[in-house]
Amino acid sequence: MKMTSSKNVFALIFSFALIAGCSSTGETTGEGGMGTSAGSASGEESGSTVFGGGDGSGVSSSEMTEQERMEAEARAEQAQAEAMREITTFYFDFDTAEIKQEARDVLVAHARYLQANPGQNVRITGHADERGTKEYNLALGERRANAVQRFLVVNGASRGQTETVSYGEEQPAVMGSSESAWAQNRRVELDFE
Repeated sequence: MKMTSSKNVFALIFSFALIAGCSSTGETTGEGGMGTSAGSASGEESGSTVFGGGDGSGVSSSEMTEQERMEAEARAEQAQAEAMREITTFYFDFDTAEIKQEARDVLVAHARYLQANPGQNVRITGHADERGTKEYNLALGERRANAVQRFLVVNGASRGQTETVSYGEEQPAVMGSSESAWAQNRRVELDFE
């Protein structure tokens, strides 16, 4: 029985310690103090503040309207499209003019930009690695440039905004006769004018 009493006392003391350690008074230390309770810094009772200074200039998720959310999403999509448009070099596999899957979304962003800006023109230059004859590589560079041009036109650009040129193997991006160098030379570049 003595053992059961000590267990009960220990359990009771542990419970009080746990409650005391977990409780919070929510008191503040006054103006400019560090002990401000949650929510009082921005004057809100619920929601989260994305950016908030002491003047309450933050944007609260509970205060955003549906229109503001849609505008924020549109700005994010526009920023993503602009970031995609920074990519202007597209690589090809050996002896093919097939546009790779990972390049398609970026090319769609370029096509939409051209569609929205009818006065903008782009020069599409096709390139090949050094393997093969000069004539064959010129033709391969042309097929690659034409494939990109067709993709842009199908996705909204005007044919009048595009010009294609093939340099074949004449303007390598990287000098060398290795697979790494060849892979970087099998490309199409977009040059916006």
